[in-house]
Amino acid sequence: MHIHPEVKEALDAGKALVALESTLICHGRAYPGNLQAAQAMEEAVRAVGAIPATIAVLDGQPVIGLDDAQIENLARRGQSVRKCSRRDLPIVLARGLDGATTVCGTMILAHQAGIRVFATGGIGGVHRGHPFDVSADLEELARTPMVLVCSGAKALLDLDATRERLETSGVPVLGYGTDQFPAFYSRESGLPADVRVDTPEEVVAISQARDRLGLWAAVLVGVPVPSGDELPREEVEPAIAEAVSQADEMGMHGKAVTPFLLARIAELTQGRSVRANHSLLVNNARVAARIALAFTAE
Repeated sequence: MHIHPEVKEALDAGKALVALESTLICHGRAYPGNLQAAQAMEEAVRAVGAIPATIAVLDGQPVIGLDDAQIENLARRGQSVRKCSRRDLPIVLARGLDGATTVCGTMILAHQAGIRVFATGGIGGVHRGHPFDVSADLEELARTPMVLVCSGAKALLDLDATRERLETSGVPVLGYGTDQFPAFYSRESGLPADVRVDTPEEVVAISQARDRLGLWAAVLVGVPVPSGDELPREEVEPAIAEAVSQADEMGMHGKAVTPFLLARIAELTQGRSVRANHSLLVNNARVAARIALAFTAE
């Protein structure tokens, strides 16, 4: 495992660190939007006073904390870089490949490196109309004790089924400034959070109580998209339903589905989904940094 010197110094000194994933760089937006989003998340973490650690696998080696050139390279290569989840990590390491770590893959490597807080956009979950197609993110949340800050599950998923799986897996779902589990582009899903929290210190207290109990599930912190950039559910839902229907008609499956759906939803919403996505990514990074700082004040 290669740890960036700045990240290593922060780990040794007990400073605030926030892990960031690399799949959103390679399999989210096209270049240069993907690069801008990655840079904006790192800048948001730094602005609060924490250290960002964007994670990937390069030449078969886990890298904890990418430098600017490495992020730029991944952004330009995009979907040619393999998505790297739990199942993929042994493959890319053994064959000396590059991998863009998913929520699942990032959690594994961040936890092994000693990072406690991770920020992303939305977690994977149960796919609409395909209840047996379940993201490995949910399994990882059940067994890796981190604090994961997100805006709920990706809106193109079956949110009800995903919320049920989180409950079954024993993952505490916190609503940050809300009583609901956020719906990615939308602030409200109609699905309840397990508890509302309004400060980073409350998140830290719940995480510490989990640790004292010896439990392994992550603490999931659901942060609503900033209100000015929200796409209300009644507006975005028809676009999502149409995009999912088109993907089904085309027989799409596997890793090609999500990029297609995101691109199609962006077209159908005249780019508003892209603005909402960027806004929530930056806001989640900011909230995660505040939580990481609260851990250092223990």
